[in-house]
Amino acid sequence: MNKSGLLHHVEIYVDDLSACKEFWAWFLSRIGYSIYQEWDQGISYLKDDTYPVFVQTEAKYRDRSYHRCYSGLNHLAFHAGSRDFVDIITSELKARGIKILYEDRHPYAAGDGAYAVYFEDPMRMKVELCAYWGEG
Repeated sequence: MNKSGLLHHVEIYVDDLSACKEFWAWFLSRIGYSIYQEWDQGISYLKDDTYPVFVQTEAKYRDRSYHRCYSGLNHLAFHAGSRDFVDIITSELKARGIKILYEDRHPYAAGDGAYAVYFEDPMRMKVELCAYWGEG
């Protein structure tokens, strides 16, 4: 397979690496990722050829907190594989006390025939887990 143009990795600087590690280790393991690399100031998770990386932001750059509405990254979206899996993860998120975004429109907030759950990581970055009608 020609990998030209496929996403290789996404590196995200975070204010609280410890909180992000706890959240992302749980969520990413649920969708098939495993720890790829780990060092004092960061961690990455791997599935197939793609990996997200989370790195502790240096103190001198933490004067402005992340907000998904600022210029830059708005959210990360992952394929769920099925609507049933979206429902399972939604229940697990609620059990963990993680706020479901757009709850008044859940699980149809994405529109366009998508069935999804939206939620936030500890930095308040939006995360989407989506199953399109054609995916189950």
